[in-house]
Amino acid sequence: MNLTSSNCQDSDRTPMAGSRISAKPPLLMEPRLGAVQMRMKSSQSSGERLSQSRSMVLQDSDLQQNPISRHRRNQSQHGVLGVGGAEPPELKGDLLNVAKISDGGKKQRKNWTGMWGELTSDQLLLHKERQQEAGMKAGGKTDVVQLCGAVIEWTPDKSSRKNVFQITTHTGSEYLLQAESYSTASKWFDGIRKTVDSSSKLPLRRANSSEFPPRHSSLPGHGSTNTKQRNPVHRRSINMFVSSKLKHSASDSADKNGVKNRLKKFIIRRPSMKTLQEKGLIKDRVFGCHLLTLCEREGSTVPSFVQLCLDAIEKRGMDVDGIYRVSGNLSTVQKLRFMVDQEEALDLDHSQWEDVHVVTGALKMFFRELPEPLFPFRAFQPFVEAVKIKDSRQKVQAVKKLIQDLPRPNQDTMKLLFSHLHRVLTFSRQNLMSTQGIGIVFGPTLMWPELDGGNMAVNMVYQNQIIEFILIESRDIFSLDRK
Repeated sequence: MNLTSSNCQDSDRTPMAGSRISAKPPLLMEPRLGAVQMRMKSSQSSGERLSQSRSMVLQDSDLQQNPISRHRRNQSQHGVLGVGGAEPPELKGDLLNVAKISDGGKKQRKNWTGMWGELTSDQLLLHKERQQEAGMKAGGKTDVVQLCGAVIEWTPDKSSRKNVFQITTHTGSEYLLQAESYSTASKWFDGIRKTVDSSSKLPLRRANSSEFPPRHSSLPGHGSTNTKQRNPVHRRSINMFVSSKLKHSASDSADKNGVKNRLKKFIIRRPSMKTLQEKGLIKDRVFGCHLLTLCEREGSTVPSFVQLCLDAIEKRGMDVDGIYRVSGNLSTVQKLRFMVDQEEALDLDHSQWEDVHVVTGALKMFFRELPEPLFPFRAFQPFVEAVKIKDSRQKVQAVKKLIQDLPRPNQDTMKLLFSHLHRVLTFSRQNLMSTQGIGIVFGPTLMWPELDGGNMAVNMVYQNQIIEFILIESRDIFSLDRK
């Protein structure tokens, strides 16, 4: 019986939408007046009860509406209004071009896809298929963009297309939306912005309050807002990221300081070169050592390695084709060099050195790697001036005088080498080596300027000419006995 009375009461109120409660309740409801008053004080407002009573008489096709937000009912009772004081607009049915460029902060490739948009109270639905009158086509794909705590802004720099704006969700996902028509793009931009602003995730204000919720400074028309105010979700995520970054930075700095301290202690405790040499941990090199230092260490005026090479070449290679012109195997030459630098027992008659070009290559490498060439830097220009002399006799005397002014190791090594090269020329028919060929090979090997500030081509010409002239006049210059 009570159920019948209640239905009658709601039916009587239906025509009276403009008044609060204008119809007198039936007598059957008078004993339940207290219950009615309790219901009026509940969280439902009169307007919402009216909408619920109307649903009992409306057609089924009119029921395709979003459910009433309970949060809105609370607002109407307690005098709290959403941002803007109005329900956010609901849009759908427009074709938008969409590109998801970030998923949870992870960058993605920008691929534009045409999708049908639908804007609800807190979401943006993007349908692959167009919605029908009775709902979405079966099997259609839908992307859901959560607008609570999102940021929306125009981004003309993100694409060459026109009318492009971006939505950044509170999880870090980024969407680019675009429409060919500016009016369509502007309509969706304004609608999504209002939905974002009225999101329940943002703080609300009372109707009689002067405090406004924070707005995103990136939105058009809100340049005067306080840029320090941010959504709490964004603030927490940013703070977590910053604190994590600071922790990593602090640990990295500590690690770097530790490495620096250990290196500093190692350098301080590092033994001197003399101590390492005395213990045999570091041995003096042969290749790359100054000629005077090497000869002083060996107690001679000619390096022993040069003497060994010349003896081995004269023993088995004087008639080899291109004896100094052909290069030997570089890896074998380096192996020979390593053994010499380590002062290991060296036997050039061993089978691994059977290729005479390996020995000649090592000899040329020895002279090329001298810190100061066999013809010292200070003597380079005087030799150039001497070779320019027209008179042959005066030229010989000038070159001979310059060689005699050199240090003893330079003189003796030079005499031994040119005597050997002179003998190589006696086998020129077999080895096909000429004076000019030897000059080309040994010119840049035995002498070069300290500062290569001049013309390299000109210097090379003089280098070759000096070696050729000394080789031709070696008997007179070095006073060699004629055989």
